[in-house]
Amino acid sequence: MAGQPIRVVIADDEPLIRAGIRMILISDPEIEVVGEAADGRAAVEAARAHAADVVLLDIQMPVLDGLSALPELRRAAPAARVIILTTFGERENVLRALEHGGAGFLLKDTAPAELIRAVRAAAAGDAYLSPAATRHVVERLATGREAARAEEARARVAALSEKERDVLALLGEGLSNADAGKRLHMSEATVKTYVSRILSKLRCENRVQAALLARDAGL
Repeated sequence: MAGQPIRVVIADDEPLIRAGIRMILISDPEIEVVGEAADGRAAVEAARAHAADVVLLDIQMPVLDGLSALPELRRAAPAARVIILTTFGERENVLRALEHGGAGFLLKDTAPAELIRAVRAAAAGDAYLSPAATRHVVERLATGREAARAEEARARVAALSEKERDVLALLGEGLSNADAGKRLHMSEATVKTYVSRILSKLRCENRVQAALLARDAGL
């Protein structure tokens, strides 16, 4: 993607929110908003038609809601990275979306700079977990988790080495590769290698799923 703008589709049923997101994104010369959609069905079509790199997908939309649109979108535009737009009141929906391959989530009142960072991270193949949102949402979701789910997570994590578990624990905190490297006194490239190995061993599609698994396992 070097030298080419990041192609973004914004899917939200509120015109003012779409307009606000568009204004923020186009302030970055390396981001291009190639399409907008007011419902889930239109989001799928827009992502496919415009070969989107990143889709910002609202959960609550008419015709086809974000949760239903997500698997269809991933089939129609498999290269697109999907960031879920949400509010604190939609915690369970967020969990389901992330488990079905979402590349991260953002709150609708996210600061402009954070929105741009999230789009850039997703386009680079990295998942974006806002630290504040991660602590508030993921920890709440982990509360009261069924024992069977936690037991399964612990069994999967048991296959990791001690160092891999250390890296996974930091993914659960929402740290980037660079920040995890500083914490563990490793280079960013070394952490990236560990993350790839962890995703393979845990059978996770992305670091968001790995972060949730870390929380389930109690890391």
